Amino acid sequence: MIGITQSNTAVSGMLAGSGASDAVLVRCIANGDKAALKLLYLRHRERVYRFVVRLSSSDSIADEAVNEVFLAVWRNAGKFEGKSQVATWLLAIARFKVLTESRRRSETPLDERSASLIEDPADGPAASVEKRQRSDILQRCLGRLTPIHRDVINMIYYQGKKIEEVARSTGTPAATIKTRLHYARIRLAELLSEAGVDQAWMAA
Repeated sequence: MIGITQSNTAVSGMLAGSGASDAVLVRCIANGDKAALKLLYLRHRERVYRFVVRLSSSDSIADEAVNEVFLAVWRNAGKFEGKSQVATWLLAIARFKVLTESRRRSETPLDERSASLIEDPADGPAASVEKRQRSDILQRCLGRLTPIHRDVINMIYYQGKKIEEVARSTGTPAATIKTRLHYARIRLAELLSEAGVDQAWMAA
């Protein structure tokens, strides 16, 4: 990806001798400096990878997302305004990639109510606490679903599997999986509403 496969030993030597901040590296990247991109990649690839694994529970998605994140940095470095830490910016890009991939893999639009419960690394402390509280509510509501409905939500949204993959792994027709997912989402929405999680709150 954009020459990042260059010898890690050589690039690590560059990194060791560079005291440039992340913000300076981004400015250099905006000017077409590939060496700066390599340094930023080495500094943050593990953090981005672990973040994506935590969100997606998928090593394959994480591997792909890391490359896509730094490709996005290469293309959009000039748009970075420095309003947040570079690390926060990278995780925000990664989060967007995970949500996009989840939508594609599930073949069903990701429920905005559930998606909004995923903590955004760009959130401030108060917003992060609030979203963790909402996430706790979501987990309790998931626990009240029937095992069949809870399993299909888990496999589609948390494991990132496609309808066909779930059908094959469970020996259940794809049409049945789609039906279960439909009713699982309806029931989850009802439970969230009973818990006081309405659209106005989720949009906050």
